[in-house]
Amino acid sequence: MTSKIGSTVLGYPRIGLNRELKRALESYWASRSSEAELREIARRLRADTWHSLRDAGLDSVPSNTFSFYDQVLDTAVTFGAVPPRYTSLGLSPLDTYFAMARGVAATPPLEMTKWFDTNYHYLVPEIDPGTRFSLADRTPVEQYREAAEEGVTTRPVLVGPLTFLLLSKSATGAAESFRPLDKLPELLDAYAQLLVELRREGVEWVQLDEPAFAADRSPVELAALRDAYRRLGDLAERPNLLVAGYFGDLGEALELLASCPVEALGVDLVAGRATADALSSIRGLRDKTLVAGLVDGRNIWRTDLDKALATAATLLGSAGEVAVSTSCSLLHVPYDVAAEPNIDPQVKSWLAFADQKVREVVVLGRALREGRDAVAEELAAARVAVADRANADRVRNHRVRARLQALRPESTQRSEYAERCVAQQKSLSLPLLPTTTIGSFPQTADIRKARAALRSGRIDRASYQQRMRDEVERVIRLQEELGLDVLVHGEPERNDMVQYFAEHLDGFASTDNGWVQSYGSRCVRPPILFGDVSRPKAITTEWATCAQRLTEKPVKGMLTGPVTILAWSFVRDDQPLADTAAQVALAIRDEVSDLEAAGIRIIQVDEPALRELLPLRAARHEQYLAWAVAAFRLATCGVAESTQIHTHLCYSEFGDVINAIVALDADVTSIEAARSHMEVLGDLNAVGFGRGVGPGVYDIHSPRVPDVAEVASLLRAALDAVPAQRLWVNPDCGLKTRGYAEVEEALEHMVEATAEVRRSLC
Repeated sequence: MTSKIGSTVLGYPRIGLNRELKRALESYWASRSSEAELREIARRLRADTWHSLRDAGLDSVPSNTFSFYDQVLDTAVTFGAVPPRYTSLGLSPLDTYFAMARGVAATPPLEMTKWFDTNYHYLVPEIDPGTRFSLADRTPVEQYREAAEEGVTTRPVLVGPLTFLLLSKSATGAAESFRPLDKLPELLDAYAQLLVELRREGVEWVQLDEPAFAADRSPVELAALRDAYRRLGDLAERPNLLVAGYFGDLGEALELLASCPVEALGVDLVAGRATADALSSIRGLRDKTLVAGLVDGRNIWRTDLDKALATAATLLGSAGEVAVSTSCSLLHVPYDVAAEPNIDPQVKSWLAFADQKVREVVVLGRALREGRDAVAEELAAARVAVADRANADRVRNHRVRARLQALRPESTQRSEYAERCVAQQKSLSLPLLPTTTIGSFPQTADIRKARAALRSGRIDRASYQQRMRDEVERVIRLQEELGLDVLVHGEPERNDMVQYFAEHLDGFASTDNGWVQSYGSRCVRPPILFGDVSRPKAITTEWATCAQRLTEKPVKGMLTGPVTILAWSFVRDDQPLADTAAQVALAIRDEVSDLEAAGIRIIQVDEPALRELLPLRAARHEQYLAWAVAAFRLATCGVAESTQIHTHLCYSEFGDVINAIVALDADVTSIEAARSHMEVLGDLNAVGFGRGVGPGVYDIHSPRVPDVAEVASLLRAALDAVPAQRLWVNPDCGLKTRGYAEVEEALEHMVEATAEVRRSLC
């Protein structure tokens, strides 16, 4: 008899409660440990996850959710989509995998971009007509077997074939008419082989994730989804199939999947609230399991269990069985609220991290099976926490709200760019192709030790600040030696570009151990935005002026924009995002004003997450972009014509927000372009972008150092699209995660290549 799904989660964090995977990866990459040691740590992390999920009371435990770097990259390797430039390196399978993720020597990595509208980054597979899909790696089978040996029966999870191909790109050199989706029949053969092998291993359920269908899809793509799951569903020998869509409403894809011969559908009832209303009219669900995503997998607020149960009750007649799950994988939230001793107790009582969300799922599952009385105590506790948060005075600041109400239209307007450009050139006297960096310099072990010493009380704040001032001086001297034109202070005092500001703004709480994977070994601690936001005092002015006193060259003031602060925080869900963005924008506006008053002539307000928060459905784009642009302009439009406003965007597909980038009205926009070979410049030109632009010429997410010829080649490609008078030269992103040796060499090459190209323009 086939087991029921019951209570489950769609995925779980994989970095380890204490970031064990991060440390193991970085140790291996630095040749301080062996592959065997790395694999043993990974095995222990997987085993701990399986045991903890089973012991928490889940009826179905997922497997194959672990990854050494990224689940999309894992899928490419599983099905043999490894470009020849990596297979020809002659490396071990694991090192070939890491070469695809990080690059080696003269071989750059795969392109990297955001996973839908999250801050998680995935590696973009490259597909061409010559790609030969096959079952090249059996990790899903091996991890199922590994869990079974631990005494845990699991449900293997795979990126679905349609989502995999829709997130892939055509490899360089492929015919213009080719689309990765053209390879679907061959890929389905490989998926079918894997499903057969999993069934023979004893697997009862397999989860296939298809979040790509929470976005707008063409009739051709929808037909491909239908054909794919009819084909996989018609396999004579296979496990039961759970097809999970999340991050929004599945729209037409929901009814289409319900008509396919699959046993279960997973729906996101948090981001896709409209889905619940549509379910009752879909006949194909009557003989299927509906896996209802009632617990938010992306945010950290406690679930209103009464409301979730009311939603579940409306679903009971829609499907043969209703199971309970998280809305998506818990990859996007930290492990455990109990690991946070320093969060204010009242705010802490409102929170649920991954472990708490697992328990919420179990409670909801029990309530559906056994009745509300079986979990009355848990329901009552949730009810108290939800009510306390809703009624807490600390979430509202009437002065902030009054200030927003008093804003006038001119608060978001500047003079014409042509007028500003003349004033800025007179003020700054910059050369042709000015060189700069995005903001941060490497966070050395000494910097991290000083920060830890301050937290533990081993040094006082005065000693810490002197160490940071010493580092600022080091960074300024280095930039002068390298010959950069516009300098930065290096941000040694900042732990993270969002967390640092959150720690200095009212309305936020910060965690000690709330780590979330961003990509590979890169982890972040998103702050918690729980109330109205305001700025008690200046945050960055001291550091910017400290740096400016050390040099005659202009130093950029470095700030994080309101949309990015929202995107990279866990944000309150009790008011519209637009209102929260405006509050954050006012706080940043105050900071911009203070920097300008202190004599800082260039101020960069970074918005790398502008594209990230774009809704997956086009019908909601206009509304989002209107308030996102308004928030940026509110933050930046209070300065003089001679003050140059920069912004920075990175690691997203920018085509959908090109008009919004123009509307930001920044004087200079630096943008990721190295991995995508300047593709974004074509999009900018298509909309008549006429301001300064700095397309990245150095991919900082890879340890490889580009040589002078490579940088010069990228610069010349940029000059084909941008006049020299408007072109800036910079890396793709901040240098925080890199080491000084590679950074110095890369920046030397960047400056030398710029000088070479300048000479050719004379």
